[in-house]
Amino acid sequence: MDLTQPRRLLLVAACALIDGDGRILLAQRPEGKSMAGLWEFPGGKVETGETPEETLIRELEEELGIRTKVACLAPLTFASHAYADFHLLMPLYVCRRYEGVPQGREGQALKWVRAKALRDYPMPPADEPLIPYLMDLL
Repeated sequence: MDLTQPRRLLLVAACALIDGDGRILLAQRPEGKSMAGLWEFPGGKVETGETPEETLIRELEEELGIRTKVACLAPLTFASHAYADFHLLMPLYVCRRYEGVPQGREGQALKWVRAKALRDYPMPPADEPLIPYLMDLL
């Protein structure tokens, strides 16, 4: 990795949505997107003027059709990962309280997964280091 080349910093918020059975929701990146076919935690890019929590509230509604509140989002950990052309900083929040039933509204497949089975799903490199924290939590 060449540290002399400046890269843009991309702030993305992610959510480990947990159901009543203690399973975590994964979304599969659809065809046509970068890293298509990989499984990830729902979330998205933090827009100018947004907090990570506001981003998750917006993204969970847009992507999954569910509603939650800032008070229902608990920060757990974060990932810091250098990709070839940008550096990703991704706080991971846990959410157990939400309204609605998650549905893939953007063509993504969804799967409820036990924490110990998360490694069975291929994920983007930035998501993989988050797995041990979820295993410890659940």
